[in-house]
Amino acid sequence: MGSEGGEKKALGWAARDPSGVLAPYSYTLRSTGADDVYIKVICCGICHTDIHQIKNDLGMSNYPMVPGHEVVGEVVEVGSDVIKFTVGDVVGVGVIVGCCGSCKPCSSDLEQYCNKRVWSYNDVYTDGKPTQGGFADTMIVNQKFVVKIPEGMAVEQAAPLLCAGVTVYSPLSHFGLMASGLKGGILGLGGVGHMGVKIAKAMGHHVTVISSSNKKKEEAMEHLGADDYVVSSDPEEMQRLADSLDYIIDTVPVFHPLEPYLACLKLDGKLILMGVINTPLQFLTPLVILGRKVISGSFIGSIKETEEVLAFCKEKGLTSTIEVVKMDELNTAFERLHKNDVRYRFVVDVAGSNLVEEAATN
Repeated sequence: MGSEGGEKKALGWAARDPSGVLAPYSYTLRSTGADDVYIKVICCGICHTDIHQIKNDLGMSNYPMVPGHEVVGEVVEVGSDVIKFTVGDVVGVGVIVGCCGSCKPCSSDLEQYCNKRVWSYNDVYTDGKPTQGGFADTMIVNQKFVVKIPEGMAVEQAAPLLCAGVTVYSPLSHFGLMASGLKGGILGLGGVGHMGVKIAKAMGHHVTVISSSNKKKEEAMEHLGADDYVVSSDPEEMQRLADSLDYIIDTVPVFHPLEPYLACLKLDGKLILMGVINTPLQFLTPLVILGRKVISGSFIGSIKETEEVLAFCKEKGLTSTIEVVKMDELNTAFERLHKNDVRYRFVVDVAGSNLVEEAATN
């Protein structure tokens, strides 16, 4: 067991206004409580949602803000009631770090749908302190929201699974879409989309990538293992997909029409929305009614599902396609991500970066 001492200093990189520019920032963490795990951050993935948050695209950002919710680190201290982890364990922390614990979602191990969930950053914890994310040297997290990284899994490979990986795995599991032989579509080939191709292929699905251009076709087919590739602006190609897919995982984070993709679904097919979009989407109801089709959303995954996807990827030998950067490259990485200039997930080498230099408290 570890000690439960006083507040601890942390160093991270924070956005201070909607420009989204990150710079060194020092702040305090709460003391390690009885159920808390004190973590030294090793690395942290960059998610497209981080852009929305640091730039206040959704109108709810609070500054200073240390983003990052695909966190992998080493346990350096545990509270007196912690039973899941010991010092030296390699662990992960995802999108949420708190929930009410008593509502129906919480009671069903679906804490990500709790109306009182606490985000890993840009939120307020139960003690009244702002939560800060994984682009920092340390975090303190309740043991319920920490998962063990499987032994032998590379830390930088594990990071994207804590958001991108489980975001794909969760709806496939929930909707009973894990059986071999299904035909699935992955709309958008970014951080989440590339994991969608890999996970669906590992489940034995026939996978079609649907993209806005041909520029990622070779990558999708030869490196990620997709079975087919269709350019969404090509009417003949889209017609070829009509009534053929059991599901489409829609990862596109900007406004786009839904009708072309609904037309690709079989009877009872499912269009599963994952992109955070702040403008209304629309569709013609006959496309849904005449095929008993379903438009659904899915939000990350539960802690249980996170553990499952980590075990699944370890068993299948699945890896993320990543680019590792240092902390002083963080702003450039965000600019590149905004332009979709990454294959396919940035992971920040936090432990190997110099966070101390020029750290500021304002």
